[in-house]
Amino acid sequence: MSDTDTTIEPAGTAQPAGLFDRALENLRARWRDIAASAREAVGAAPRPHLPREDAERLKAQMQACLEARGGEVSARARAAQLGRTYLALDPNGRRNFLGVLARDFDVDRAAVDAAVDAFHAASDPAARGRAERALRRALEPPRLTLLTQFNALPEGVKFLVDLRAELLEMAAGVPELKALEDDLKNLLRGWFDVGFLEMRRITWDSPASLLEKLIKYEAVHEIRGWQDLKDRLDSDRRCFAFFHPRMPDEPLIFVEVALVEGMSDNVQALLDPSAPVYDPKAADSAIFYSISNAQKGLAGISFGNFLIKRVADGLASEFSNLKTFATLSPIPGFRRWLDVELARRGDALLAAGEREKLAEWLDLAEAAAPGRGVLEMALAREAWYAHEGLAKALKAPLMRLGAQYLMEAKTDGRDGGPARARDPVAHFHLSNGARMERLNWMADRSHKGLQQSCGMMINYRYRLNEVEANHEAYSGEGKVNASSAMRGLLKGG
Repeated sequence: MSDTDTTIEPAGTAQPAGLFDRALENLRARWRDIAASAREAVGAAPRPHLPREDAERLKAQMQACLEARGGEVSARARAAQLGRTYLALDPNGRRNFLGVLARDFDVDRAAVDAAVDAFHAASDPAARGRAERALRRALEPPRLTLLTQFNALPEGVKFLVDLRAELLEMAAGVPELKALEDDLKNLLRGWFDVGFLEMRRITWDSPASLLEKLIKYEAVHEIRGWQDLKDRLDSDRRCFAFFHPRMPDEPLIFVEVALVEGMSDNVQALLDPSAPVYDPKAADSAIFYSISNAQKGLAGISFGNFLIKRVADGLASEFSNLKTFATLSPIPGFRRWLDVELARRGDALLAAGEREKLAEWLDLAEAAAPGRGVLEMALAREAWYAHEGLAKALKAPLMRLGAQYLMEAKTDGRDGGPARARDPVAHFHLSNGARMERLNWMADRSHKGLQQSCGMMINYRYRLNEVEANHEAYSGEGKVNASSAMRGLLKGG
């Protein structure tokens, strides 16, 4: 389960092999005819690495797009040719292309200063209104106009989404590219909202191309081939995908649900291929066990709140017997947080008596090791989870620390807002109106689960009549809604 900022979190985002998950030639070919009328003005195609002299011609090409000479057909032709130019470049050429876009088509600082001066000099409401509009225009970089032109091309929105996926990797440590990435993120944020998205059920009879994408993009619990996929689409399972109208064949999000009796506490049992198919009409619980972002370029962009509620409402309409809507979610940031706390506080993290219980299960040489606490040493033990006595001694402190991380570890709120849960999955579900229901010990014994969260998983519960109130409390005040069982863990209960 992922999420990221009421978004699907990058930790749960599939990593495509390259910028595009289709052959680049297909997209270039689709734009060939559209771009044909712009070729004479462009001249010779730039070399793949885009050296400086070719970059100067590219800059002129971009400027021609901005000047919008001719009508709409000409504007589309120039945008298509610009896109084809980008697709023909190698990685260094693409970086240079984006560098030109970032440097030479940024905000005109002198124009901004002049607009600010005009705003301060405005002496009446009408003049201030004109000055405000002029200032807003001055603050909008020309590159946004260039990027927006791709919206008119077939698959142009997908092009921009994939462009941002590549830009996210390039922008690290490069301020000018980071500013361009922020501009593109804000542009896409305005186009993507859960209210615009179409929800479709995915079945074994769905197009093979869509099923292949589900296998490829499943980022929480790997789908191991076609039989595994078929099991996940059986009668006691549901899978939904969300689509944007400008990307009708490209799923944005996959949501996988199991229809079971009771709230699940172990993902291996939930996904056991040998388990019998459950009668969905007898199920009383819908367990959301995987939410995966299919578009890396949309990482960090909110699809709006209540995404889970939308799926839950659909399930409730289909199965009136469903009483519980909950997740079985990973805790991806717990072990990283714990390692930092161990380095800072060591065995001070342990409650009275916990240190002695752990020391009993460590070798004398381990217990006497200088500079290392018993909790750190116990977790460093190979396959500690398979040692019954040691695992039992670790359960109480790790469950308590897991609850502390989930409920109390915070990051600063954005734009002066309230503090938010540090764990990205927790933030996603709290933003969507869930409450923290139950922490489950050894719920995921996979290598990934043990590395991320010492095998623990959490159920977030969605009470449909409380979703909006929970969302408002968390978004407005940073309040974490948690069950008495979760609060009890903080006290060692």
